[in-house]
Amino acid sequence: MPPTPGRLTTARMHGNRKPDRRLTPRPLPAHLTSAITLWLSSRAALASLRSEWQPSSGAGRRLCKLVAEIDRCGRDKVAAALDGEIARRAETWLAGLESYRGHPFRRCRQKAPVLWQAGTTRLLDYGRSRDGPIVMVVPSLINRFHVLDLLPEHSFLRHLAKAGLRPVVVDWDAPGEAERHFRLSEYVTERLEAAFAAAQRIAPGPIGIIGYCMGGLLALALALRRQHDTGCLALLATPWNFYAESGKPASLAHAIADILPATCSPDGTVPVDVIQTLFFVLDPFAAERKFIRFASLAEESPAARSFVALEDWVNDGVPLPLGVARECMRSWYGDNDPGRGLWRVAGQLVDPKLLRRPVLVVVPSRDRIVPPSSAEPLAVETGATVLRPRLGHVGMMSAARAPALLWTPIAEWLRTRLRKAR
Repeated sequence: MPPTPGRLTTARMHGNRKPDRRLTPRPLPAHLTSAITLWLSSRAALASLRSEWQPSSGAGRRLCKLVAEIDRCGRDKVAAALDGEIARRAETWLAGLESYRGHPFRRCRQKAPVLWQAGTTRLLDYGRSRDGPIVMVVPSLINRFHVLDLLPEHSFLRHLAKAGLRPVVVDWDAPGEAERHFRLSEYVTERLEAAFAAAQRIAPGPIGIIGYCMGGLLALALALRRQHDTGCLALLATPWNFYAESGKPASLAHAIADILPATCSPDGTVPVDVIQTLFFVLDPFAAERKFIRFASLAEESPAARSFVALEDWVNDGVPLPLGVARECMRSWYGDNDPGRGLWRVAGQLVDPKLLRRPVLVVVPSRDRIVPPSSAEPLAVETGATVLRPRLGHVGMMSAARAPALLWTPIAEWLRTRLRKAR
């Protein structure tokens, strides 16, 4: 059986260093059981493998070949080896998990000036200079914007500011009383358009817009509605064709949308744990990989500090209004309305071909959350400049090489287009 946390030896934790017990340990991550479930499923699958299975596909033939190899080695020997591997992984994984929970790093809550606020949504000013052209950054509704400002020395927003731009970022925060009843249209018309107008009041002239992930869809809708005042648009890892990788998963997406009301908190929002479970399906082994890797890092190393900052962000998600969650599952993942040219915001068709402003589309080649084939159509429909960095969906903001590989080209593209738009 895999060892319990109580059996861990501190020698496995970051070069014999114990977590700092003077700090309150972090709560257990929401995806704690994911790795355990995978290990147990591997053990159960071994017992269920049968040599008499008839292969009906390429995967089936590979499975039959595996069964034959197991039978040649002896099932008892294979089971013992599997148990040993599970125990080894579990010990290292739990060591990494406990080291993370007790790591001394805590995010410094640096307060950026608030330019505008409505409900729980704020517009924060990250500009070092008031002379640079404004770039409004729209993050996803699902996570806080902190991944864009991960560490003082590793911050996409501060990088843009150092490049001579004046980034202002939308801080959605958790839905309040007003936002609990929002759909996507209200987030665009009652929040983004008002924030955009506030940015215009402090610096008249065309404004650049950046949208990250889900925020890219909202940013595109905003740019179309305020096209006259938009200088340019950058879409980072933004999905468009939701059928690109998985065919037509309409029935599953609609089924999830139907059961979402049963998962709601008393305030009518879909909890973070439910949302993270949906993302777990995209990469079930992610939690295992990352904590096993973290267990090998020295506590004081920059890599460990970066890991903790990123993991704190992952575990500090925000709930979604039920209407938004159901609309995303039905309209986007279920019916692929954006990819089919049918998605509307406040009755207006969100058609990328109608945008007459310069567009940059960033398609990370290692993205597992928004596959490149899902994001590429936006480049085709807008005639965009395209960057394809060898980064992942989150790595484009967290990787050590992201500033040189991606952030600087983005800043240069924005600066050039906004200078021409003035």
